Amino acid sequence: MTDQTVVHVMRHGEVYNPEGILYGRLPGFRLSERGRAQARQVADVLADHDIAAVFASPLQRAQETATPVAASHGLPIITDEELIEAGNDFQGLRVSVGDGALRQPKHWAKLRDPFTPSWGEPYLQIAHRMLGVVDIAREKARGHEAVLVSHQLPVVTLRRYLEGKRLWHDPRRRQCSLASLTSLVYEDDALVDLVYSEPAGASDPTVTGA
Repeated sequence: MTDQTVVHVMRHGEVYNPEGILYGRLPGFRLSERGRAQARQVADVLADHDIAAVFASPLQRAQETATPVAASHGLPIITDEELIEAGNDFQGLRVSVGDGALRQPKHWAKLRDPFTPSWGEPYLQIAHRMLGVVDIAREKARGHEAVLVSHQLPVVTLRRYLEGKRLWHDPRRRQCSLASLTSLVYEDDALVDLVYSEPAGASDPTVTGA
């Protein structure tokens, strides 16, 4: 008999970030009111699903996003460091096109290699650590469903890796809205489908710090 297991890889909800900085792994960035509403919307959508495990990045915004889902199923949140945001040398700076750090020559050397990339954690490293958590979650929830709450770039990188696409890409074209789900469907150990959905609606991938 074939076991079907679904691993929902979720991006966190909107963050309170009035300065519009790239906050990366910095502590203290919480969900906005809208972000909390988005987390509740996704929890409502998943309420009737057979969720057997909830994992989350250790960062506050991911923990807060995971809380309504875990609570609705009476589950603890399993914190996994491998779901954390990608490392980025521009952390703590404004990096919007036309202003901020990208206009300063001292930062231009960081942009020399967009393929690895030179400004942060290698894409392949991100893909491998994310896939490792997916495999742990899939085993823990075998025959059921699991939710993993992470961050935009790690989710996108995992998806591109699984789809066999090149990992470097145009961030303005990412399909990974706030509180979106990238659902990986497995039959036994074989990935048979990947379904993207936006239970909390679409958001602009170009908004820095969203």
